[in-house]
Amino acid sequence: MALMGALPARFRRQRVLVVGCGDIGLRVARPMVGRVRVLALTSSPQRLGELRAMGITPIVGNLDEPASLWRLAGLANRVLHLAPPAAVHGTGWQADRRTVALTHVLSRRTPPRVLVYGSTSGVYGDCQGDWVTETRRVNPQTPRAVRRVHAERTVRAFGRRMGVGCAVLRIPGIYAPDRPGGTPRDRLLRGTPVLRPEDDVYTNHIHADDLARACALALWRAGPQRCIHVCDDTELTMGDYFDLAADVYGLPRPTRIARADARARLPLALLSFMGESRRLSNLRMTTELGLVLRYPTVAQGLAGG
Repeated sequence: MALMGALPARFRRQRVLVVGCGDIGLRVARPMVGRVRVLALTSSPQRLGELRAMGITPIVGNLDEPASLWRLAGLANRVLHLAPPAAVHGTGWQADRRTVALTHVLSRRTPPRVLVYGSTSGVYGDCQGDWVTETRRVNPQTPRAVRRVHAERTVRAFGRRMGVGCAVLRIPGIYAPDRPGGTPRDRLLRGTPVLRPEDDVYTNHIHADDLARACALALWRAGPQRCIHVCDDTELTMGDYFDLAADVYGLPRPTRIARADARARLPLALLSFMGESRRLSNLRMTTELGLVLRYPTVAQGLAGG
């Protein structure tokens, strides 16, 4: 990673902790290994060997078991938090208890200099196709988005209380040909329909590699208490996105149906994505983080650039 290679020696010795070290976390961590000390929280003993083989120091702990997180106190200079909220039913469903547990343990001893949280653009709810900047008021319309807003507020309150530079990355749909389930191919093969143009919604996208680069840059360049959209330059409705993917893969384009028919034929989880329309501005990402996208459009990303 060019950013890391250009850092002064005092920064190369820093410790970066990745919380939620799945596909994106690993894409962030790999280029840093050897330039900074990279640590990763894992709740799975089976992953210890895998992480060590990559040059990553594993820390065993579980965000759902706060008492197991004590090793994280004072451990890292910079923390990347990519763990999603747990699904919660009943009392307290609005809160992201994982982020509460993490910020609580990071408050002990010397806190990190920087905490970057990977959130979702779903916090805005339905914007009826409007262009959206980071100054727009959040309006979460699903339980998972409500928990994400709670997590964002927890992170930012932690930053103000502890003097930590906290940044929130609002992330849309992540895709990549080498990411499990990371392309529309399977959905196209199943023949899942999409909305007709008059009912369709705008969606936003980011290639997994570009997202990883944005996360790494944010650890050093994001301003404190700053929200930043991490998305590409694509401006497509959902149906047009699937048509494009079908053309790339040489598959039939999906059937177009009315919204009323979709309610009867599609699962609720998919319908929730079809009920929100927005176009995200990525100006802060390009100017403040200085990210130059490798895959500016999904057409380039699906085709491999």
